[in-house]
Amino acid sequence: MKKTTVLIADDHPIVAMAVQEIVERDDRFEVVGIAKGPTELVQMHQQFSPDVVIADYSMPGDGIHGDGLQMIELLCRRFGDTRILVFTMLSNPLILSGLYHLGVWGVILKSGDFNEIAVALQALSQGRKYQPPVQALSNSDSQMQARAARLTMREYEVLRHFVSGLSGREIAALLHRSTKTVSAQKVSAMRKLGVENDQALLAFCADAQLFL
Repeated sequence: MKKTTVLIADDHPIVAMAVQEIVERDDRFEVVGIAKGPTELVQMHQQFSPDVVIADYSMPGDGIHGDGLQMIELLCRRFGDTRILVFTMLSNPLILSGLYHLGVWGVILKSGDFNEIAVALQALSQGRKYQPPVQALSNSDSQMQARAARLTMREYEVLRHFVSGLSGREIAALLHRSTKTVSAQKVSAMRKLGVENDQALLAFCADAQLFL
């Protein structure tokens, strides 16, 4: 029987190897490659045409194919026949709903059990989309995570690039938004998180482990 081919995309080698080990425990699946960035992911997809992609939502962009939301949008649009699983720290129902709306087949929370990867692949092999268990969502319900859950997907994207060291102007260019819009989204996010300055914002994001 033909194996289901899987392409993994994660910039952390240890994480990627762990995912590969879990995937290949099941003889029905075969990992055909591991990409370390969005452009390599696109190139390897064109080379192998995998049945499934498991991609880290927070994988850094490389300026060509974007990252995060842009990367997921690109994958769903260009490779519509591929079943996409997204790895993320996000537990915000609005953002998770947005990912499914884009066309992903499943979301695996990093705060959950790594073995959920196998559960998700089982669902996909049966033609079903995978939803993270309620328990995994409730485990993220600390005070910090509760505040972070109020962020919109676009606010989250702005913060992720800000934490990586980009200026407001650079973020605006990367996300194809005006500087004014990016500034407003950052201010809105800070208000929701209850922080008053950039230093406090960086500290919050680090403590809440938003961008692991």
